Amino acid sequence: MVVQPRMGMSDPERMRAGLLAARQADATTVGTLTLDSYTRVGDHHAARRALAEGVPLNGYPIVAYSTATTLGVTEGIAGPSFPVQVRHGSAAPQEIFEAAVAAGLTASEGGPISYCLPYSRTPIEQSVANWEASVAVLARLRDQGLEPHLETFGGCMMGQLAPPSLLVAISVLEALFFRAHGLRSVSLSYAQQTHPGQDVEAVTALGRIAGELLGDTDWHIVIYAYMGVYPRTPGGATLLLEEAARLAVHTGAARLIVKTTAEAHRIPTVEENVTALEAAARASETAGPPPEAGDSGIHAEALALVHAVLDLDPDLGRALTRAFARGVLDVPYCLHPDNAGRARSYLDSAGRLHWSDTGAMPVRGSARSAGRMTSGTLISSLSYVQQRFDRLAVELDHTRQLPSRRPSVGTKTKESVR
Repeated sequence: MVVQPRMGMSDPERMRAGLLAARQADATTVGTLTLDSYTRVGDHHAARRALAEGVPLNGYPIVAYSTATTLGVTEGIAGPSFPVQVRHGSAAPQEIFEAAVAAGLTASEGGPISYCLPYSRTPIEQSVANWEASVAVLARLRDQGLEPHLETFGGCMMGQLAPPSLLVAISVLEALFFRAHGLRSVSLSYAQQTHPGQDVEAVTALGRIAGELLGDTDWHIVIYAYMGVYPRTPGGATLLLEEAARLAVHTGAARLIVKTTAEAHRIPTVEENVTALEAAARASETAGPPPEAGDSGIHAEALALVHAVLDLDPDLGRALTRAFARGVLDVPYCLHPDNAGRARSYLDSAGRLHWSDTGAMPVRGSARSAGRMTSGTLISSLSYVQQRFDRLAVELDHTRQLPSRRPSVGTKTKESVR
């Protein structure tokens, strides 16, 4: 399994050192240039001003830097054995993709929905147009004999509390969007959620639907370590990452995006990223048997959502725009103006995600009564994973510290009697 960090530094020398450390980690790795917040929203003037004033940014400002500077960051490091992916978060990534291609970088990620609804107030119709133009930038590389790659972010919508069928559907739809605009190499994302068995079922469904609909496209699945409120203890964060690695192994995913023990507190260091890469790699080697997944209907729900969108218009961009306008796709707790906002979800006592209200989505029979969602219930749900794994880490640490219970001299035990 390939493991990947999400690191990005504004200083070119530090960024190069980070890529080199990821390549040299004791794991099968790929590299990442994660961009800064100014570049994400297209404020390149602010990024240049920060660089001029020596103010560190929270990522690498690829548009603000010259092509020569970015080539200096990746030269001798990036290549077929160590691809470097540009990760950004933009609803209008045209300039980002142009800068990446100019520097010889051919892999990125995102999508017209997944990098619009959570991160901006850009109208979906405009985001779709932006992404059509942006994918075309990458697709032109095929004329040069290169195979560009795009990864959907649709399986990570809002990070948490989106039932798995919606994540699967949006991930598939974004992959189909990329394919419709000329790409033949894609990956489909899924973010680890709140229940390992439910996650196995969801990723299995994602693979089945991708196999049915993506035709001759070269595709694979990438798992993200949990995207919500992360455990605050190092032990809890490590246990959660190890569970994400097991999910990737159990579902045949090709790649895992890791998170570190520092996620709840600050931007991780290079060393912490390398530690996470190696910890995930070790966990993948000792994954053990998969949890019981069962069939709760995730595949059927996701497929119904995908086909409902495809039936709206032959042009997938228009179909996606209409799907949100009509509530055919509706992301719970998402405040974007183009999101219907009628769908709601909840966690049951076992930690599984369910619909409590599906709005106008074609999965109405899936909703269950869950009572009224209050602010307290919402906060509790958002903190469920963090509290569970921090508590588990404390319990495991306590167990390791317990003295061994050896019988006193002369005491007969059941084993000695036998």
